[in-house]
Amino acid sequence: MTTPSDRRLLVDALRWRKFPVLDDGHVALVDVMGDDAAVVQAARVSYGEGTRKTSDDRQLIRYLLRHAHTTPFEMAELKFVVRVPMDCWRQWVRHRTANINEYSTRYSLAIDSMQATRDDEWRSQATGNRQGSEGCLPADAGRPLTEAEAALQAESRRIYEDRLAAGIAREQARKDLPLSTYTEAYWKIDLHNLLHFLALRMDAHAQLEIRRYATTIGEEIVRPLFPLVWEAFVDYRLEALRLTRLDREVIRRLAGAGAVPADRTAFLAAQDPSWSGLDRCRERDECWAKLLGLGLVAE
Repeated sequence: MTTPSDRRLLVDALRWRKFPVLDDGHVALVDVMGDDAAVVQAARVSYGEGTRKTSDDRQLIRYLLRHAHTTPFEMAELKFVVRVPMDCWRQWVRHRTANINEYSTRYSLAIDSMQATRDDEWRSQATGNRQGSEGCLPADAGRPLTEAEAALQAESRRIYEDRLAAGIAREQARKDLPLSTYTEAYWKIDLHNLLHFLALRMDAHAQLEIRRYATTIGEEIVRPLFPLVWEAFVDYRLEALRLTRLDREVIRRLAGAGAVPADRTAFLAAQDPSWSGLDRCRERDECWAKLLGLGLVAE
């Protein structure tokens, strides 16, 4: 644990520091309440002072996260200010466990900035995931898309400003602005729910844009402020592997057959009966990927 003076210096260094994300976005810490010690203190109210004799702070925090005893993590809170494209923000506010106050385009002019896509940043639709993407188009194929995007954004901004000049109310003038328009908001959340947000949005399956925001929040702000919590979070949530009952049964059958590492044929023979006969089965694919990572199957 850091000393109180070191902690104050750290918080002062982080507060209002804008960490850039995307082409014109950022995240910044506004304030923080609590630290690793606050989590430990909250836990020991429940567990009693006797735990000090058998478990140091690090071990207690790791035990709490490992066994999903999440209440003590709710005793710490962080408040951020974020600048984010509206389409990304729509995903963000799906996490309804925070307090939010967003920049209002009814009262103020819309932010004159829209997320731009570079020639080499246009992603192809994923073939196996309806809501995901995979790979990028070559830069020469993306160039006309980038040029068209820039023209569209410029035209939508011109129309918006013409409406305002004509006296149209801001609440109506804004309606044709694209979702790439940046918005800003204050976002306050307790540490438990923040870790849940980060576990979902730092995952490789999350959309790239929000993943960049989550990664910045996690690595640049949460990690230095809560080093013991962050270490446990990485070990038990972010880089952990969840095995279902069906996964375990597949492993048991493979081990019983002495077929480890197994090839695809042996894996299919050991698959759960509910998967067999299905041409496409996401759960079976996920099980294969887990076992591949563990070295229990081989391509």
